[in-house]
Amino acid sequence: MDFPRLAYPIVQAPLSGGPSTAELAAAVSGAGGLGFLAAGYKTAETLRAEIARVRELTDAPFGVNVFVLDEQAVDEAALRAYCHGLAADAERYAVELGEPRFDDDELAEKVAVLEDARVAVVSTTFGCPSAELTRRLHDAGSAVWVTVGSPAEAVQVQATAAGADVLVVQGFEAGGHRGGFDDTSDLALLPLLRLVARETELPLVAAGGIGDGAAVAAVLAAGAVAAQVGTAFMHTPEAGTSAPHRAALAGDAPTGLTRAFSGRRARGIHNGFMRAHTDAPAAYPHVHYLTAPLRAAARAAGDADAINLWAGQAYPLAEELPAAELVRRLGAGARVSLAAAQARLCGD
Repeated sequence: MDFPRLAYPIVQAPLSGGPSTAELAAAVSGAGGLGFLAAGYKTAETLRAEIARVRELTDAPFGVNVFVLDEQAVDEAALRAYCHGLAADAERYAVELGEPRFDDDELAEKVAVLEDARVAVVSTTFGCPSAELTRRLHDAGSAVWVTVGSPAEAVQVQATAAGADVLVVQGFEAGGHRGGFDDTSDLALLPLLRLVARETELPLVAAGGIGDGAAVAAVLAAGAVAAQVGTAFMHTPEAGTSAPHRAALAGDAPTGLTRAFSGRRARGIHNGFMRAHTDAPAAYPHVHYLTAPLRAAARAAGDADAINLWAGQAYPLAEELPAAELVRRLGAGARVSLAAAQARLCGD
């Protein structure tokens, strides 16, 4: 399927876990970018309602992101030890820890909703969709975008997810979870983009550390058809970002990668919980469920020291703007930067 016709080459990252709202997706799409709803951590019926809400707000195309998870072997002893190590945190917030477990985030139920909804784009995170899943989404009229974090994953998509339409290429700089199949890749966006381009002719959407129009221009010059922007949209009034998370985004503390909150590597602003729990095992979504009550209690208390403050490396560049204005500013900034680069190349 063809890449959507957009006024601006700006894709809003799905932003699972709270910041994603129908209002945000609709504002981005209505302004000429491509907004996304995050299906992750929601029920299928909640997703259905949010899709309906976006369509109440805009006639523009938008996308939905789903998790594709395969159960992996987990070090049960390490998981038990990590649970024991969280006891003091649970006591401090007067909550019981959650039950660590695997589930597939209701993928089958959400795919059924998407087959009915026939949205413009369905993107996948954490795994490679099967050829059957790709076909079902195509039959529903949806383009299929797959998130990758390495050239090898791009090759795997072409061999496994036959007919996938776009690759979302996520670099090391990105905020939140590593979206590829393997969360250990440390490739920065620019080299990753060029290495993936060598392996495929599929359109590439670049993601990771893109905080202003000049960065959008950079990835377009490097071969991407659009830039996927996440952290900057978390500042917008339409986003469901919590108050303590918004306050942290207004600062300049360093970011780092951690498994402390979910068991999967993710980039966030350093806080006490990250520093105290460097021993989290590779166990997703087991650790996510384990820490969920702690995070909910800390968020309700306005305590930024014990919640996941997901943010990309360039987060200090973000400004507090309405989502539509941000789309236009990123697009205009990219055009100015590309024109300036062309002038320099031509010696003007």
